[in-house]
Amino acid sequence: MKHFIVVALLAVAGIVATRTCLAKDGETPTVYPTAILPFAERGDEATGLGAKVTDVLFGLLVENPALYLVDRTDLAKALDEQELSLSGLVKPGEAVEVGKLTGAKILITGSVIELDRKLYIVAKIIGSETSRVVGTKVKGKSSDDLSELVEKLAINVQKTIKERTKDLIPKPTEKKDRITALKKALGDAKRPSVWIQVTERHVGQQTIDPAAETEIMLLCQETGFEIIDSKQGSKKQADVIIEGEAFSEFATRRDDIVCVKARVEIKLVDRASGKVIATDRQTEVAIDLAEQIAGKSALQNAAATIAERLLPKLVTK
Repeated sequence: MKHFIVVALLAVAGIVATRTCLAKDGETPTVYPTAILPFAERGDEATGLGAKVTDVLFGLLVENPALYLVDRTDLAKALDEQELSLSGLVKPGEAVEVGKLTGAKILITGSVIELDRKLYIVAKIIGSETSRVVGTKVKGKSSDDLSELVEKLAINVQKTIKERTKDLIPKPTEKKDRITALKKALGDAKRPSVWIQVTERHVGQQTIDPAAETEIMLLCQETGFEIIDSKQGSKKQADVIIEGEAFSEFATRRDDIVCVKARVEIKLVDRASGKVIATDRQTEVAIDLAEQIAGKSALQNAAATIAERLLPKLVTK
């Protein structure tokens, strides 16, 4: 394993030089928020290799413009909130929760396995919204240079994501389709009147208007809820209070493209009793040429996703 770090850093240059963006020339690239979890270790000779594989794989993939890698601190916090182990053993079903908390659409995890003096590095790629799992692997001798194996793995992972995108990432939901799905979920049940207020801020930028609150109001209005204006009306006029907090912040920049991360937290409260009906949270990532537009898009997407999950809980069929 001599000169491991030096070779790994040189390998980064090779990956960056050969990377390809998934968008056509002249179009805003599609960015896939991705979280890399530590690889598990199996076998005596594999001890201590999981962390090295994870770190170098992160370094090799971080420069790919088609991938936005979730910060390791944010990932650890998210897994801790869900009481999940920071290991390569996250199940596909748990990937949904990790995605909700971090905004990751793709999770990369796996194992380093030593068997009969051979070393296998197996990567498991999970779609957090589809729960679909695809994989790739590399193998060599236990004495082989680990950095070269990880470099090959990084190339395989990027190729697999590109080729299996349709399996890992669901087709973007159009607003009309989201409204249709919500109406179907709500059925003919009586809708309660709602009062909506979501405080919002964009870190380091002036907040022009409440994107998350507006999105929830729009979906409520389109699906038949009576909305009590938060400025003109009173909470006492509503059956249910929808309130929460939202914020967006700059994540990274690639050339002229700005990537922004947003988080929305919402709770539903029965106004008469004060009882909390439900709570939810969602993190999303969006890109654009302008930071504020990307922030608004991320907030709108997060709010719409939460509304899809929460609004059906307001009615009794």
